[in-house]
Amino acid sequence: MTTSLEDIAKKAASDKKHRFQNLYGMLNEAYLLDGWQGLNKKAAVGVDGVSAKAYEKDLEANVRDLVERLKQKRYRAPLVRRHYIPKELGKMRPLGIPATEDKLLQLGAARILQAIWEEDFLASSFGYRPGVGAREAVKSLTVNLQEGPYRVVVEADIKGFFDHLDHDWLIRMLQQRIDDKAFLRLIEKWLKAGILDTNGMVIDPQTGSPQGGIVSPVLANIYLHYALDLWFYRVFQKSCLGKALLCRYADDFVCAFEQPEDADRFHAAVKERLAQFGLETAPEKTKVIQFGGIGTDGGEPFDFLGFEFRWAKTRAGKHYVRRRTSRKRLRRALLNFTAWIKKWRWLKLKRLIEALNRKLQGHYNYYGVLGNYDGISLFYWVLKRVLFKWLNRRSQRSSYTIEGFKQMLETCKLVPPRVTERHGIPVTNLSYPRLVSM
Repeated sequence: MTTSLEDIAKKAASDKKHRFQNLYGMLNEAYLLDGWQGLNKKAAVGVDGVSAKAYEKDLEANVRDLVERLKQKRYRAPLVRRHYIPKELGKMRPLGIPATEDKLLQLGAARILQAIWEEDFLASSFGYRPGVGAREAVKSLTVNLQEGPYRVVVEADIKGFFDHLDHDWLIRMLQQRIDDKAFLRLIEKWLKAGILDTNGMVIDPQTGSPQGGIVSPVLANIYLHYALDLWFYRVFQKSCLGKALLCRYADDFVCAFEQPEDADRFHAAVKERLAQFGLETAPEKTKVIQFGGIGTDGGEPFDFLGFEFRWAKTRAGKHYVRRRTSRKRLRRALLNFTAWIKKWRWLKLKRLIEALNRKLQGHYNYYGVLGNYDGISLFYWVLKRVLFKWLNRRSQRSSYTIEGFKQMLETCKLVPPRVTERHGIPVTNLSYPRLVSM
């Protein structure tokens, strides 16, 4: 199966105008069984209530039946179960949870799409791609801002992107590389699948792709590849008076400009460009920021991917772009931890500290970038205070004095703050990323 995907990737790289056929036929038993190994078995169940464990009990027969329905064109995309998770300011984010069988099929299609478009995606696109994640985006943006002449930044966010993705435009984009009607119809079935809301109502979506569906991330990247990335570097950047760069992670992106005039033009032009594809920027999250540059004092900071970017000075007086945990993300992380410890404070102390250390390590793995030791230390310090408070509320009598709490932590040690980023990480040139001819 790996060989088939590698062949697709090689063909996509060697012939940028090639349109792939017979992709639907790849969704056979061997291919889907191979994909089963990479499926998250602990994910929430869909509307059918069938868990991965239950599906796996008769895996080969279940996959055989699925493939037979695909061959006979009898496959119907089941309803997607809607689930809400909290966002900032009391808002809720809707997620779509497919049935287990649908997850397996979506994973198979997503692997094919990834093999094709990974050869086309620009280096400035970081989200939902193998080997390039948020930390790589943060690192590359930092180095490009620090070494480049950029003085103005446009911070942007697309309003409800996954809910407003236009189906017709997406199919037209997929047709740039796919000449397989059955495969495209399969994707359309997922886009049009009804959504079972928490109130029992079924919603028939006219736009969007459920956030939480396995195929949705790669579809989102394909959509913004054509709607934003190529337009920025092939059209808008060429009209700029100075240098310009784009850094995008999923539907969050920032653009930096050498000349303020270019930033102002982009701020207006990107709204018109995205509107052509049924998208809208969030007004409260899209703004022009006077970021400053090397040798300049002051300048406004901006947030991206949970970090605050600002110019600072070393003790030797050298200017550099400093990253620290954004106040909003720090506050959210502490609120999430407080809710977690309130719920699980009844666990035995050893298990509680083990689980807490996993959370701490995950926080350091993401936020432990060079220059942000103070940020992760603050999180660690506040976290200990919260832990002390709620451990003392496990019963009517306090469990620990301050001295007793310190002694407990000497035995059940918490993972201390640690910078996990290392020097020498490869950095993408965001001003002139690898472009392809279509």
